[in-house]
Amino acid sequence: MKDLIRKAFEARKNSYSPYSGFQVGAALQCEDGTVYTGCNVENAAYGPSNCAERTAIFKAVSEGKREFARIAIVGGHEGESVAPTPCGVCRQVMAEFCKPSFEVIMAVSEEEYEVMTLGELLPRGFTL
Repeated sequence: MKDLIRKAFEARKNSYSPYSGFQVGAALQCEDGTVYTGCNVENAAYGPSNCAERTAIFKAVSEGKREFARIAIVGGHEGESVAPTPCGVCRQVMAEFCKPSFEVIMAVSEEEYEVMTLGELLPRGFTL
């Protein structure tokens, strides 16, 4: 778990967040152990912005991965760290590709984090 959190912190360094100043990094672990990272990428029009969680998931899906075990998420403004929860859009994207038992690790540091399942974060989520 610490290694995944560490990778999320590394990904956070690539955040492009000139509007909110809130830098987010994510590290997604596939069932086979492969890890894909992502950061948030903002846009002046706001709508075209993309969250770190979705960046990591979309990278994995674009490489043919469809089975995921867990994701670590870190964030905060410059010089701070908070344990961010995924936004509603990210939760819905997770529901498209992940089981309700998928683990979401929301970390302040490698030692301070909370783990919840997707089912806990998105009870009765919309799926087909």
